[in-house]
Amino acid sequence: MSIDAGRDYMKCPSFLDAMSKSDQQAGIPGPPVSKAAKGEKLIKLPDFAGIATEDSYTNLLDIRRSLREYDDKIPMTRAQLAYMLYTAHAIQDFRGVNNVATLRPTPSGGARHPFEVYAAVKNVEGLEMGIYRYLPLEDVGKKAVTIEYICPIDNYDETMADMVVGQKWAAKAPVVLLISCIPYRAEWRYRELAHRVVLIDLGHMGQNIMLSAAALGLGSCCMAAYNQEICDRVVGLDGKEEYIVYAVSVGTAAKS
Repeated sequence: MSIDAGRDYMKCPSFLDAMSKSDQQAGIPGPPVSKAAKGEKLIKLPDFAGIATEDSYTNLLDIRRSLREYDDKIPMTRAQLAYMLYTAHAIQDFRGVNNVATLRPTPSGGARHPFEVYAAVKNVEGLEMGIYRYLPLEDVGKKAVTIEYICPIDNYDETMADMVVGQKWAAKAPVVLLISCIPYRAEWRYRELAHRVVLIDLGHMGQNIMLSAAALGLGSCCMAAYNQEICDRVVGLDGKEEYIVYAVSVGTAAKS
């Protein structure tokens, strides 16, 4: 893609003129708002009420910074992980015919929320190392979080460094949140114009995650540099109908 083409992609086209008839307009039922649980290894995380250590919005904005130095001996608690997942992607309510849209902590064009949230867990109290997926459909409208174990991660430090193209510091974080996109959720409504909107939505989610980390006294760093093939393979995605689009490390800052 040329620089000019990239600049034009950022601009807002006339939706009426540029978009072909969508599947929504054609009366095709909408896709699921979230992937269903596999039903194999579901884990209810603890209540996270009152866990935030910082509740001043102004202070959160002042202290939110990208952190790349983590204390790898301090684990994340399961309640902290629950808070991070809930504030990023919880389903708080449904809207529309057949519950085709969801209300969540982050805004999304057309309320499509075309993402799934996975956690690469290295050091969380009470959880084995591996990949987990957040299951927002299990706790709709509740301040509660359920996750499911997906698969192990062999040679965690080396694998994570490969996933994020040599950014070895990310492997010291107790958790790296991996955000995937299921593009058809947005394409169903916006067709070929969906992908620009999805990227905007992704920024909303990244900011929520970073502010939530700051509210817990933790640090975080959003990473747009990653190895697509390795990330999709480790998480178990097909790379076409669902694929990783963002990674965020979260943990306690190293004293240095």
